[in-house]
Amino acid sequence: MCSGRVDMGFVLRAFSKGIDGVFLGACHLGECNYITHGNYQALNMVLLFRRIMEHMGLNPERLRINFMSAAEGSLFAESVNDFVKKVKELGPIGKSEGIDAEELRSRFEEVGKLIPYFKMINREKLTSRLEGHDHDQYEKLFTKDEIEKQFSEVISYYIDPEKCQACMTCARRCPMDAIISAKGQIHVIDQDKCIKCGTCFEVCPPKFRAITKLSGVPAPPPLPEDQRTVVRKGKEEKVA
Repeated sequence: MCSGRVDMGFVLRAFSKGIDGVFLGACHLGECNYITHGNYQALNMVLLFRRIMEHMGLNPERLRINFMSAAEGSLFAESVNDFVKKVKELGPIGKSEGIDAEELRSRFEEVGKLIPYFKMINREKLTSRLEGHDHDQYEKLFTKDEIEKQFSEVISYYIDPEKCQACMTCARRCPMDAIISAKGQIHVIDQDKCIKCGTCFEVCPPKFRAITKLSGVPAPPPLPEDQRTVVRKGKEEKVA
């Protein structure tokens, strides 16, 4: 399998299941057999996730990527043995960092919900190509301050029940089916399924402007189901 197919979600799942270290072996940079050059994407993914691990309080040395060819069996064995030695020195994940099991599970769940958000907001950098093996260049691709800011300013979208007219445009266009909708019912965004792509915000008809973009604050709780019936503006004025 191409190293570029290794998703951040795979790495997160491994750590959340108690794996103490994750090692990726990839082809040498510039020697990919495919036009996609997935090994550059794998490198960028590792660099990003190591910063996320720092935010979580985990040692980023638990995640490593090395480059080698299929003919370099000795290099592969040496790289894996060195990594295993390092992981043993670090000890059990979480426990060695002073994080109890319940807190660690909570942190994994929080980050798991944000993986699509991090992939979207960093999509240009994740597809860039870092030439050579310059450690300083690697460190600068995703800075600690940059990732901390992304955590503190997480974007979310909210459908204003006072403005929603149940036109279903946002629900039809949502790539994740994250919008709970029904005919004549105020729409609600399922925040657990939302990947924060902003499609709903862009397609909501200008005459309604029912969707609000929030930054750094959680979305308000949705209306109870028995209070979601839409009162059309024309009928509301007629009743008044």
